[in-house]
Amino acid sequence: MSEENKNLNTISEDTADSSAAAETADKKEDIKNKKDKKPKKVKAKKEKGKFKKFMKSRKARHGTIAMAITALVVVMVIVVNIIVGLLVDRFPDLELDLTSNGSFALQDDTVDYVAHLDKDVTVNILMAKETFESQGTYFVQAEKMLNKMASKSNGKLKVKYVDLTANPSFTSDYPNVDWQSSSSNNIVLVESGKQYKVLTIADCFEYDEQTYNYYGSYNFTGTKIEQAVVTAILNVTTDDKVVVDMIKGNNEQDYSSLKTLLENNAYQVNEVSLATGDFDKDAKIAIMYAPSVDLDEKIVEKLSTWLSNDGKYGRSLVYIPTADMGEMPNLDDFLKEWGMSIDRGYVFETNESTLVSSSSPYAFTVTYGDYYTDNLKNSKIPVVVSEAHPINITDENTAHALLKTSDKAGVLPIDADKDWDYKDAVTGNGENVAAEGIMTNEDKDSSRVIVFGSYIMFSDSIMQYNSFNNSAYFMNVVNTIADKDDVGITIESKSIDNTELGVTDVATQNTMLIIFVIVIPIAILVAGFVLWLRRRNR
Repeated sequence: MSEENKNLNTISEDTADSSAAAETADKKEDIKNKKDKKPKKVKAKKEKGKFKKFMKSRKARHGTIAMAITALVVVMVIVVNIIVGLLVDRFPDLELDLTSNGSFALQDDTVDYVAHLDKDVTVNILMAKETFESQGTYFVQAEKMLNKMASKSNGKLKVKYVDLTANPSFTSDYPNVDWQSSSSNNIVLVESGKQYKVLTIADCFEYDEQTYNYYGSYNFTGTKIEQAVVTAILNVTTDDKVVVDMIKGNNEQDYSSLKTLLENNAYQVNEVSLATGDFDKDAKIAIMYAPSVDLDEKIVEKLSTWLSNDGKYGRSLVYIPTADMGEMPNLDDFLKEWGMSIDRGYVFETNESTLVSSSSPYAFTVTYGDYYTDNLKNSKIPVVVSEAHPINITDENTAHALLKTSDKAGVLPIDADKDWDYKDAVTGNGENVAAEGIMTNEDKDSSRVIVFGSYIMFSDSIMQYNSFNNSAYFMNVVNTIADKDDVGITIESKSIDNTELGVTDVATQNTMLIIFVIVIPIAILVAGFVLWLRRRNR
């Protein structure tokens, strides 16, 4: 082979080698590029595949369902809450009251009374609804109670809001109301037909009087609107009111509490002075409350003549002596005719279970006799007396006891000396602290004189306590002698400070303890364990 051919072959081989090398390099580059691109494509596919796989997985299905269920439940709760709110506004009885003292519930007396209303009654709240509600929680409580009263009345009772600022002419229809005095604080007006009665803030709510007197602002502590409105309804729906004469002019104690109690129970109370005038011609009942001086003979004669009623009888006198009564011979002679006498001493109790306070033996509870208890709402609630005089029965054919102490009571003589021993005063027979004398004619019509030995038992400081039955007992006596069928309604005030569940029965407490502290938590734990175990084994 010639030299030239060798060179050509060499060049060809080099060219081939170069081409092969270039081709190899290109292939490597392509491989490199493919390697660089391939992971990206594979990663996208893997990510896409993972998402689809996750969406099809049991975990995703359960999570989605859980989220959907949660969202649905939240929406349902909101909707149900709105619906319940609307229903409660329309039907107040649907609202549950779980407070311990039934802060938002009506008492049975109220429900029964408004359910039997036979006249249309309107309760006008004398301000805009928004303004009334903004006064505080006790006003919201009062609003709810009034709405419940309306719902129980079978359409006879309506609650209206009257903004006196926007409707100043409203007051002109009620001329007997004090609209001008800054101290009136009128807040509610109850009306039926042509009769109406206005209620003040003090009538409807309890408040701290010291704070009001010092700062001029109200610090409300309770609601009395249920009692105030019911008694106002009783007033405006009663056409023929029984007339009661309060005898004054004998240095008597303040009888405003009894007067208010009677007026709240639809009695017409007049004040008369027997020294200068006479009884009202329509009066069936007279009250002589704690006179500090003896009556002169002319006044005693007026009393006897009035009670006799020309032999027709049918009248009653309630006499309540003062604590520090001195010698009253004319009154003593008058009571003797009715089979009774009053001892000037003070009744004390040694039975600790009857004492109101261990620091004083002169304030205690008494037991009911056989009279004036038939229509008493709750005879288990006791009557309390303080600084009571014993009432002796001098003629058992004419008089009998109404209220009596335990057999461990005695009497502290008004002239007791330093050697007096209380043990000697305890006879074991008990003492009478209320009694009644009755005279009856041939037609079986009777007049009576009722004596209560303690004037303090009818003071405001005593009658405001719902744990004592003084107000209810007195009204039951008065209603009975007045021949009234409807017994006075005594309703307690409401406080909403205590919002715990009102469960006092031990058996119920134990049952609730077992259910809420033991049964329900264990049931939740078991259900959770079962659910976890089922999911784990799928």
